[in-house]
Amino acid sequence: MRSLLAALLLVFAACSTTDSQTPAPGPTAPAKDVATAKAWIAAGAHVIDVRTEEEFDAAHLDRATNLPIEELPARMAEVEKLVGGDKTARVVVYCASGNRAGKAKLQLDAAGYTQVVNGGGYDDLAP
Repeated sequence: MRSLLAALLLVFAACSTTDSQTPAPGPTAPAKDVATAKAWIAAGAHVIDVRTEEEFDAAHLDRATNLPIEELPARMAEVEKLVGGDKTARVVVYCASGNRAGKAKLQLDAAGYTQVVNGGGYDDLAP
């Protein structure tokens, strides 16, 4: 009887394991790093504002290029031109809060850019 009980426990334990069935988590947007972004901007980094054109027109950082997050995948050639073809150039992305900038960082990372920082929101970086 004990052997049967032990065998049943092993079967149930094996059936309850879901590691192989659990989907891998997707990439999460990188946290904003305001201090690094400010230092990079002061040192001449390229700055990309991923907010809408209307948000950009209302206020933006000096030297910022507006590439709305919805358009970024189709406008990667503009990013390449902005950095002079140097995918190791420092790039700061920002938006209103850091959420869209985090998504932009993931897209730029995936495109091979190696020094991209999520600067957070405009209010975090504005002088």
